Amino acid sequence: MDKNKEGFEREDHYHGEATDKIAANYSAIINSLGEDIKREGLLKTPERAAKAMQFLTQGYHQDPESILRSALFNENYNELLLVKDIEVYSLCEHHILPFFGKAHIAYIPNGQIVGLSKIPRLVDVFARRLQVQERLTIQIRDCIQEVLKPLGVAVVIEAHHMCMQMRGVQKQHSMTTTSAFTGIFMSDKRTRQEFINLINK
Repeated sequence: MDKNKEGFEREDHYHGEATDKIAANYSAIINSLGEDIKREGLLKTPERAAKAMQFLTQGYHQDPESILRSALFNENYNELLLVKDIEVYSLCEHHILPFFGKAHIAYIPNGQIVGLSKIPRLVDVFARRLQVQERLTIQIRDCIQEVLKPLGVAVVIEAHHMCMQMRGVQKQHSMTTTSAFTGIFMSDKRTRQEFINLINK
């Protein structure tokens, strides 16, 4: 249990056996790179990295549908509802390097709405896994569609990928945008355009 700068206690839970196994692998990797794992600055690095990796992939152990179902409300509202600029942090499954950016998510209710905080939490559940941006976009869309059964769902993600900026082509200002739609966002151009106009404001 650690205390942050404000004095609040924070307790992170990690699987002991998994931490030991992952840390051992990180030790082997560091050694293979030519570093001295016994050097002072690296003594606790394998354990720290093992805990960080478990934190960054905690979405594997969370149920996204149950998060949405925990805050469903009957409401007679059938206009566009948008949550924009949701922070996204994930790991590219091809190089295990970060990609990060923002998500814009809209839906048109069909008798039910969900607590607004559940949408960013849903994003985190899918993002905290080894991912590709394309799949992440579709998983968010499909989960909202399945649980809320709205008239339509729209998801756009804009992200920077470290596998393109730190290595490979090394294009520092590149941005990747993905989108996925269901229902009225596909069939009605005016509704889709309203969504695009709102996220570009």
